[in-house]
Amino acid sequence: MPEYQFTLKFSIKSHATEIDAIVVRLGREGCTDALVGIGQEGFINLDFTREAPSAIEAIESALADVKRAIPEAQLVTETETP
Repeated sequence: MPEYQFTLKFSIKSHATEIDAIVVRLGREGCTDALVGIGQEGFINLDFTREAPSAIEAIESALADVKRAIPEAQLVTETETP
């Protein structure tokens, strides 16, 4: 199955003290194929390398995994980034 590399950025309402718990939840929900970036407060970046039959399926499954792990997370587009 092919691998697809992509980055998803989310705004989160969690405090910095909760980041460790968020990373654990992401792993439990299937995001073990993502590098987690937490450099900007209030945001989390996930750099995925995901196997899937298509790029769309890779992205859709990653979005579903993140939403299960962090229900309050909102996908951010580049125009929304401060």
